Amino acid sequence: MSGACPERVRPAYRSCIVALPPRVPLLVASLVLAGPLAAQAAVAPERTIAIDERLAATAGLSVGDRVVLGPVAGAPGDTVRIVAITRRGADPSEVARSEFKVRLHLEHLQSLAGSGDRVGRFAVQSSPASSPAAVSAAINAAAFGFRAYPAAEVAVETSATFRVVNRFHRAIGIITIVASAIFLLCITLLKVDERRRDMGALRLLGISRASVVRAVVLESSLVALVGSVMGAGIGWVASWLVNWHYQGVYATPLRFAIVTPGIVAFAVALSLALGVVSGWFAAQRLVRRAPLELVGR
Repeated sequence: MSGACPERVRPAYRSCIVALPPRVPLLVASLVLAGPLAAQAAVAPERTIAIDERLAATAGLSVGDRVVLGPVAGAPGDTVRIVAITRRGADPSEVARSEFKVRLHLEHLQSLAGSGDRVGRFAVQSSPASSPAAVSAAINAAAFGFRAYPAAEVAVETSATFRVVNRFHRAIGIITIVASAIFLLCITLLKVDERRRDMGALRLLGISRASVVRAVVLESSLVALVGSVMGAGIGWVASWLVNWHYQGVYATPLRFAIVTPGIVAFAVALSLALGVVSGWFAAQRLVRRAPLELVGR
């Protein structure tokens, strides 16, 4: 059940519109904080519900509070007690939904909605030893009028948008890597060209071409390594800020940006490879010139 809760009417009263699953009539539930009248209206056995953390934070409810849940706002209803506050899962499909959720026992929901045995959808959890595809096939063969799908298939159908976003991010990453490689090569060529006199002097002193190439490649690799470590640190801080902001906005544990050890290792390895390649090209351009030409004579 989900819905939108308006602003507070008075300190002891809050009203919420609760939307039931598909093909179940729309209900308006009145939530009244526990008080003398609510305590007197309680009957045995006491019914219990669970609400999500967003509703609890907005309405100021907590575990143990008693509320009145009815089919029409302001009308008599069932006095229930909140026994649990659930946390939203890290489901990308629910991030943008500004809905509140209330969980009831099935028979209580049926009697409150007056819908009998009708249901929009339900979930079945299979044992770890069984195959979800085999379970769904057995359910589909048992009766008609509904269709069972494994959770993996449902996830694939509902994540088409996120696959497009993933491809878009991958394309941006490839373009960034190519641009970074070109930029690193240009910077290395410029820095090596500025030191051509020093390299020419070393060549005149008898330093071999291989030694010059190794020195340039080593220096370029160190620069790339330091840059990758700094970039990983900046990326971690940026991802922390992004998650902190959007997890607060959407009240969800979903992480919107992640920096994993695998990503860091890949970034460092790629940076070192680009550093070695750019340093080697810059050194080759340098050692192919005569020492006297490098010193300007």
